[in-house]
Amino acid sequence: MCPVTPETCILEKLQLLNNRMETAFSGCAGISASRFRLLQELFTAEEIGQTALQKLLGIDGAAVTRHLKQLETQGFVARRSSPEDNRITLVRLTEIGRAHIDGYVREKSRLIEGLLHGFDVEERRVLASMLDRMHRNAETL
Repeated sequence: MCPVTPETCILEKLQLLNNRMETAFSGCAGISASRFRLLQELFTAEEIGQTALQKLLGIDGAAVTRHLKQLETQGFVARRSSPEDNRITLVRLTEIGRAHIDGYVREKSRLIEGLLHGFDVEERRVLASMLDRMHRNAETL
């Protein structure tokens, strides 16, 4: 049963769904959803400053640093100081990281398709539209 209001119920169900999907993705792909998002951002950028990456992801600097250190240990990313400004750390995806992205993308697609099983095209479009509106609303909170 849901708590007091339908709005609270919606929020709790979204949080639960997010937790379940992150757990499923991590279990199948062997990488956290946060690290996958980080790798996706690096995939689209040739090289990016660590602070800029942090802002794109919307997570704190310490978390980005932890993720990058782990990914660097695995050989997925490389970091270096900017030649123009030593205070800036530049990050790029390595060839090993690029090779793993395809598998992660396939796994994510498989999980999403399972999650949306039984939803027709119009239902998916309406759901995406509602979630977009919620996202925009959340930006103004």
